[in-house]
Amino acid sequence: MFDLRTPASASNHLVHLIPIHGGAPQSGVASRYSALPSECLTHDWNKYRPETIATGGVDTIIRTFDLRNAQGGPLALLTGHDYAVRKVAWSPHLSDVLLSASYDMTCRVWSDGSKNAMQAGHPGMAIGQGRELGRMSRHTEFCTGVDWCLFGAEGWCASVSWDQKLLVWDVRAVMG
Repeated sequence: MFDLRTPASASNHLVHLIPIHGGAPQSGVASRYSALPSECLTHDWNKYRPETIATGGVDTIIRTFDLRNAQGGPLALLTGHDYAVRKVAWSPHLSDVLLSASYDMTCRVWSDGSKNAMQAGHPGMAIGQGRELGRMSRHTEFCTGVDWCLFGAEGWCASVSWDQKLLVWDVRAVMG
């Protein structure tokens, strides 16, 4: 993480290194979840919780982090994609929901588990509480992008793929 407010004399504005794919495995979490190294392909800030980011990459895992304690490791691990995660996007309507686009030709909607943790009185989430809410698999090639519609009905999004299609769809229709 870089802070552009650092003095102009600083040779580097780096203020934090976030161990996106490192660190010791948490209790009960397989070692592949913390394998080193793995290329990060995407990240997004949570619009409702500005201290929270989500990352995705070559290792197929989406991780969420609290930037106030990035060295503490991921808050949630969202697993399920078969190939690299190319894009993640937090919902502009719901604080715990995000979309992902993957080279496995699917776009998925996820809960990071934070809403359930808050309701249970545990603001610090435990790994494994996030879950897949649904998936859209209408693309026939690698999915490379996904984003939410800011206007209109909650849940509308668009995805793009190497199949040269832009699909507009309603996340609520794929949630099971």
